[in-house]
Amino acid sequence: MAAAAGPSPGRVGFVGAGRMAEAIAQGLIRAGKVEAQHVLASAPTDRNLCHFRALGCQTTHSNQEVLQSCSLIFFATKPHILPAVLAEVAPVVTAEHILVSVAAGVSLSTLEELLPPTARVLRVSPNLPCVVQEGAVVMARGRHAGSSEVKLLQTLLEACGQCEEVPEAHVDIHTGLSGSGVAFVCTFSEALAEGAIKMGMPSGLAHRIAAQTLLGTAKMLLQKGQHPAQLRTDVCTPGGTTIYGLHALEQGGLRAATMSAVEAATCRARELSRK
Repeated sequence: MAAAAGPSPGRVGFVGAGRMAEAIAQGLIRAGKVEAQHVLASAPTDRNLCHFRALGCQTTHSNQEVLQSCSLIFFATKPHILPAVLAEVAPVVTAEHILVSVAAGVSLSTLEELLPPTARVLRVSPNLPCVVQEGAVVMARGRHAGSSEVKLLQTLLEACGQCEEVPEAHVDIHTGLSGSGVAFVCTFSEALAEGAIKMGMPSGLAHRIAAQTLLGTAKMLLQKGQHPAQLRTDVCTPGGTTIYGLHALEQGGLRAATMSAVEAATCRARELSRK
């Protein structure tokens, strides 16, 4: 594939073609934010690039070609590989590029040190539900990224779910809350279903109803803008089934255990960032 004469604002590039890169690309394409043929992804081998080709995207093994062809670039490599990748592409970075890192734990200051002095850099932290366009995404801007870059990226990433700008200090908290939180919610959904199975409900039905209960509750919280305590109160009638169940959850320490889980995951994210 021949390199374009210069980066095109209508093209979106991905350096790294793993699952999160694929999820973001899929969201952008499904929402009509970008046409599949205007997406160019690079990776050392064809192992993951085949997923991009299945979406109708262009692919290459050259990271520099991505920057020469596109103006908006997502760096979605493994964190320990990213420094070498940035060193490789730095010579072709121009003032036209908007560079977005999806790599967990790599700070904006580190990114800016490895790129030309005025590079426009942003850091994005998505979570796995981006795969079904229901992700929770936060972004933090570097020193040379302005409101126009933030607005462009936010408009695009809303195709993957909810997207908000935050101070960089909140990115690791987001990892603990929403990145790791997917696993916490799955654990609760599994336990919820197993309670029904214990009482005699078939397994498949119990898991479907548990997942739908989580989905419906989340939609109500988001659409009504209610605090969870208010919705919980609405469900909880005096002497009814819910207050008995809530009492059991409190006895089991669910609230404290969940808070501790988010704290532990956040602390680990901060530890990895320092490394």
